[in-house]
Amino acid sequence: MKSLSRLLAITKKEVRQLRRDRLTFGMIVGIPVIQMLLFGYAINTDVRNLTTAFVDEANSSLSRQFIAQLVETQVVNIVEQVETAEILEERMRIGAISVAVVIPADFDRRVVDPDRPAVHLLVDGSDPTISSVANQLRAMPIAFDTAIEKRRVENVAVRPYYNPERRTPVNIIPGLMGIILTLTMMLFTAVAIVRERERGNLELLINTPVSSAELMIGKVIPYIVIGMIQLALILVVGDVLFQVPMRGSVLDLYLAAVAFIAANLALGLLISTVAKTQFQAMQMTFFVLMPSILLSGFVFPFDGMPTFARYLGEILPVTHFIRLTRGIMLRDAALLDLYPELIALGIFAVVAMTLAALRFTKRLD
Repeated sequence: MKSLSRLLAITKKEVRQLRRDRLTFGMIVGIPVIQMLLFGYAINTDVRNLTTAFVDEANSSLSRQFIAQLVETQVVNIVEQVETAEILEERMRIGAISVAVVIPADFDRRVVDPDRPAVHLLVDGSDPTISSVANQLRAMPIAFDTAIEKRRVENVAVRPYYNPERRTPVNIIPGLMGIILTLTMMLFTAVAIVRERERGNLELLINTPVSSAELMIGKVIPYIVIGMIQLALILVVGDVLFQVPMRGSVLDLYLAAVAFIAANLALGLLISTVAKTQFQAMQMTFFVLMPSILLSGFVFPFDGMPTFARYLGEILPVTHFIRLTRGIMLRDAALLDLYPELIALGIFAVVAMTLAALRFTKRLD
């Protein structure tokens, strides 16, 4: 009986402590709700609205009907028409489109010729899901009613660019690079500051002439070096074990990584100003990590997500870094070609660092 009484006392104490800890209580409620929303609504494996451009060399009534019915499938979202296939390839190289449609000049004759492909689909093979969707389009015959007869387009040639062998590691590792750096950079930085507070070391720093900005910057510099080492390790393992190509400039990749690491370290510092314990810092880090995996384009094509999920994904630094890594490593894109992603990372880093600096003061809370 006494044992039960002591057990109930400890239980009541723990409940009161959890009730006072609003951040932990919020995580208890927020984590399952957010995960249910992500898995149940935001994530849709039935991919739609892939960004697409096309060139119509035939410019015939039949070719226009084909484009119209292709749009009706809702698998593709045609954003522009260009003049040549070379322009399509360039648009795909810089990541402006995921799918390109080439309609040859003799399209009308090819429709009735089973031995020749009537249409060419060029797909961004750096994302394996997009390649599978293109294969679905190839297997989807599209019928036309003409004044003479009913014709069907059943012979579509699919050309996966940048990963013709369709090897999974080629797609996964450039994205995994961002996920790994997100976890380690945020977690290390957030825990480091909170650990200093828990151990009482911040009390010693308060009595020194070190400013808040100097303290924060000094804390993150070692982790920038750690991030660079991790990046090099991932590149070496990816090359040696999985033969992941490096088609672009290594320097461009490292410059992109510096911007990405700065954004994650700034976010880690911001977390450290909110969390009161190392456990809370880890909770908040994993709270950010889950959307980073699911809404960044790492697992599912970004264009196929619902609108609000894409807006949320655009806020995440890893979304922009994955575009940079896949563009540089797989598509041989230059860093300047992908400057919008670099600007987004820079803005995020400045905003997060500013918020962290405003919250971080040289005093013990």
